[in-house]
Amino acid sequence: MNDNIDLAIPTLPCRSMQTTTDFYLNLGFEGGTHAFNRDYAIFHRGSIELHFFTHIELIPELSSAGCYIRVQDVDSLYQTCLRSKLPNVGQPRIDPLENKPWGLREFAVVDPDGNLLRIGQIIQK
Repeated sequence: MNDNIDLAIPTLPCRSMQTTTDFYLNLGFEGGTHAFNRDYAIFHRGSIELHFFTHIELIPELSSAGCYIRVQDVDSLYQTCLRSKLPNVGQPRIDPLENKPWGLREFAVVDPDGNLLRIGQIIQK
């Protein structure tokens, strides 16, 4: 990772570090719980980095947590996520990859805790 760039890293809630770890490893991320704090986890996939903290009282259906991840090759990441065999309804789920009218090609993943990850790339004109 390039230490010479500015970077924003989302910090998202989860009820179970084990469930979160299993979910994100299945999506092709690496990482897991922090060695000094088992209530915190860090996952990365290439330059994408996501952090999670334990929030036991979280109600996934009421969660409004999420982030947008801009990538260079959304089709490749979508294919990787499809291999996880997530359903396309409910929680967790994967939404279809589409060209959006606002100039992005994107899809969404909702994890078991209701965190919404929108993932996309700018459509080249």
